[in-house]
Amino acid sequence: MLSPGEEVAAEEELFNGVLQLKNISECRAFFEDLCTPAELQAMKDRWSVAERLAEGRTYREIHELTGVSVTTIGRVSRYLSSGSGGYQTILKRLGK
Repeated sequence: MLSPGEEVAAEEELFNGVLQLKNISECRAFFEDLCTPAELQAMKDRWSVAERLAEGRTYREIHELTGVSVTTIGRVSRYLSSGSGGYQTILKRLGK
């Protein structure tokens, strides 16, 4: 188990590694290596929900479009409005 200092260092190295990716192909390959198929699907689902919430869609519409549970939609909504700002940063940079 990593010490708290080692944990922070590992996280910084991971994020620095992500910042080195140059295109979608490299990004896809990295995340396919890093994540299980279920983990990657969960991230794709959450991102899809975030985009649809940003469009102003209702939970019901999002559930019907994506099949994502209302619980997950609610969780994404909470982080979208009062999380660390990560969803908002990317949505703004993508013009959404």
